[in-house]
Amino acid sequence: MTDYAGLLKQGTAGLEKAGVEDIELNARELLGKALGINCRSRDFDAALSRQIDPQVQMEFENLCKRRTEGEPLQYLVGEWEFYGLTFKVGEGVLIPRQDTETVVDTVLKKAPKDRKLTVADLCTGSGCIAMALEKHLDCRQLIGVELSDKALGFLQHNIKLNDSKMQVLKGDVTLKQTAQQLPVCDVITANPPYLTRRDMENLQKEVTFEPRSALYGGDDGLDFYRHIVINFKDRIKPGGFFAFEIGAGMEEDVMTILVRHGFENVRASRDACGIFRCVTGYKK
Repeated sequence: MTDYAGLLKQGTAGLEKAGVEDIELNARELLGKALGINCRSRDFDAALSRQIDPQVQMEFENLCKRRTEGEPLQYLVGEWEFYGLTFKVGEGVLIPRQDTETVVDTVLKKAPKDRKLTVADLCTGSGCIAMALEKHLDCRQLIGVELSDKALGFLQHNIKLNDSKMQVLKGDVTLKQTAQQLPVCDVITANPPYLTRRDMENLQKEVTFEPRSALYGGDDGLDFYRHIVINFKDRIKPGGFFAFEIGAGMEEDVMTILVRHGFENVRASRDACGIFRCVTGYKK
């Protein structure tokens, strides 16, 4: 083994032996990280025939070892793509996932196109939902609400990375005083913690690396939906709407919470796998 193509093959075999899924994607991303080259570029393919630098080999093998121990690929690479944008991620912030793009798709279909909008994204984390919406909507004002200091660090980096005009509010969405600091909004989105106690006891190894505060939603997973609807319902304009990401099988419960608090035209939308992933409800 003298070139990077051989090193890549070796790394792929090691990941496969450890039971890692999508071994080719993982190996290419990790070698690209070690080389400092985008693994989807022509430069990466050209580099595969080059003679191995021992420092790069050591870095790649270390990354592969950490991956086989369960550390998320996204954390190891340090960034991930969401809705065509790049977001800095790492320990302390929830990883952007394709499932969450359903929230963006749903809001883009339902949001008014005839005026400038005020949009707030609660539990914003990396800011991926908010900044994806900003690229496709005419936003007068965009506010992201986040409590975690670690997540806020990544958020500030992503605002610069994506040339966003997003404003940041540090606050706990379970408190009424946080809601009172927001303007009245056309749309409020949220991907809140929604895993149940049972879910938390049966997490995949990779997910255990993500912050518990961004995952656990109480015994039944619904605590944050209850708090958000109660605290923020007065921060939505008449005709405006909530858009929530939900866990599989939670659509009826979350829709019921919205209906009980007077929201109408409450609907659930499916993700690419056919699972209900987003619930919306309009203020009368």
